[in-house]
Amino acid sequence: MKTNDQTTEPGCVNGSPLGLLRIEGLFVFILSIFLYSRSGASWWLFALLLLVPDLSMTGYWLGARAGAMAYNAVHTYAGPLLLIGLALAGSHANWLPYGLIWSTHIGMDRGLAYGLKYPGTFKSTHLGWLGARTAK
Repeated sequence: MKTNDQTTEPGCVNGSPLGLLRIEGLFVFILSIFLYSRSGASWWLFALLLLVPDLSMTGYWLGARAGAMAYNAVHTYAGPLLLIGLALAGSHANWLPYGLIWSTHIGMDRGLAYGLKYPGTFKSTHLGWLGARTAK
């Protein structure tokens, strides 16, 4: 099996689109940190909450399908964008730091090629296979 950069698995991104998606993730990561720095929110809060979305991996205790569903629900941009949008609309301004921390986490994951999960196994993602494969 080829590496993450040249995967041939169905449903996985490969070639230059994979690189673009990783760059996009890094851009979201950097932009989210920059905007957070302008928000006036505590860096202690940032440090405390940055990895909280990974608690969704506990869904794997219920099996690969439930784990993938829980992980994917928390690792899409929909949630943080909703929080950021509501904060910017003025109805919940105090939600802005949480949306930015959340988007920072997702951008970091995408930049490191931790994609959305397929239900078969944690290592099978839309950005390719995580880690080295063992010989069959």
